[in-house]
Amino acid sequence: MVRRFRKVLIANRGEIAVRVGRTLHEMGKSVVAVYSEADRKALHVRMADEAYCIGPAQASQSYLRIEGILDAAKRSGADAIHPGYGFLSENADFVEACDRAGIAFIGPPARAMRQMGSKTAAREKMAQAGVPIVPGALCSTADEAVAAAKQIGFPVMLKAASGGGGKGMRRVERAQDMASAWERARSEAKKFFGDDTVYLEKAIVRPRHVEIQVLGDTHGNMVHLFERDCSIQRRNQKVVEETPSPVASPELIAKMGAIAVQGACAVGYFSAGTFEFLLGEDHNFYFLEMNTRLQVEHPVTEWTTGIDLVREMLRIAEGEPLGYLQHDVLRNGAAIECRIYAEDPATGFLPSPGTIVHLQTPSGPGVRDDSGAYSGCEISSFYDPLISKLSVWAKTRALAIAKMQRALQEYAVVGIRTNLGFHERLMQQSEFLDGRYDTGFIDRHEAELLPDSVPDKEGSLRLAAALALQAHLQARGATSTSAETGVPSAWVMTYRNQT
Repeated sequence: MVRRFRKVLIANRGEIAVRVGRTLHEMGKSVVAVYSEADRKALHVRMADEAYCIGPAQASQSYLRIEGILDAAKRSGADAIHPGYGFLSENADFVEACDRAGIAFIGPPARAMRQMGSKTAAREKMAQAGVPIVPGALCSTADEAVAAAKQIGFPVMLKAASGGGGKGMRRVERAQDMASAWERARSEAKKFFGDDTVYLEKAIVRPRHVEIQVLGDTHGNMVHLFERDCSIQRRNQKVVEETPSPVASPELIAKMGAIAVQGACAVGYFSAGTFEFLLGEDHNFYFLEMNTRLQVEHPVTEWTTGIDLVREMLRIAEGEPLGYLQHDVLRNGAAIECRIYAEDPATGFLPSPGTIVHLQTPSGPGVRDDSGAYSGCEISSFYDPLISKLSVWAKTRALAIAKMQRALQEYAVVGIRTNLGFHERLMQQSEFLDGRYDTGFIDRHEAELLPDSVPDKEGSLRLAAALALQAHLQARGATSTSAETGVPSAWVMTYRNQT
């Protein structure tokens, strides 16, 4: 039965709340925003039809508080909730609470979330479904982990059973390093996920991180929307994604896609979801985890397939069938996404929160900037320091890289440090241009990619432009410093904050 939603609450913040809200408005839905006290002036609040404060800045007291979000939904009269990504998006308890409250959850069923939410349980379930998994073991002590690692073979990875995003993860090269790595992994897993269970996997040498987007409806239809290569990572977190993968043949992707669909059907999945795989140099691939939500990097899939994933999630939640089969899903061209963060690559990519004094985003054919930021907004230390997701599309990978290079040069953020310079250097690195990279790429190329290790030609050009403009303004009687605040001009600050 098809049920039309009239009003949808977005249980999230930042760029994803803005992005989801845009599609909702295009579909004629009223948009309800929720916000913490720190986000009172956020862009997603300004763009919504109505908004409700749900608590203090701390996520645990606002965006992660199920009761507060459901209360806002009831007060607003929302008949559905879209969770975005992060926060409660993969929380089965939240899905069940929505069901009890009579509010539709725009996403997969709780039972599928539970089966795939624990990495250890997911590995077992996928192995039963015929999905290839990395050799591994669930251990109770560091000594058991050493014994398992010796049997599997070093190096190995310790991973949080209930986690993701690189938290609770340690690579162990030798038996004598296991005890300390075991304790650190368990401690981090407990801190971030409330569960200190960790498991062990064989470390695949120089792997690529390739994921398959799946999409299924409540009528039993399931398709895949091809792959995304997410191998450019720092601290086990993605910073650049692209499709198609530079190293995967259409035949390999068809095989991976069929396996992902098989795995999704095994748990009764519907809505958007992503199967993440490690792809070895021998082109063997292994199940890593399933993300039972919309991915951060979904724009590159939308670019190449022409399918609005948020719109499809809404249609599926309303009870509509997909309306297409696997052979109907086609893709065209190449897309790349760069995650623009308020962080300082020179200090190990540590966050750099603060106020954005001025923001200039790129545009033009084939350029998309998904953002929740604007000039004058604050990048809070309470949340992920993502400023935006800059993505581009072109007919070929080479043309897409050239377009990204141009877009990055147009991007300007004044007032905080960003990783824009890092992305500019990456897009000029020869091995990246050739598609020869893996998950350890950034670590191996620090000397070329990080600003404190190389002459900053881009910074020199920015400084030259800033000094030329300053001289021009002074000749007209202007100054390079605000008389009221004593801060440097925007152009000088641009140079300082992007080098």
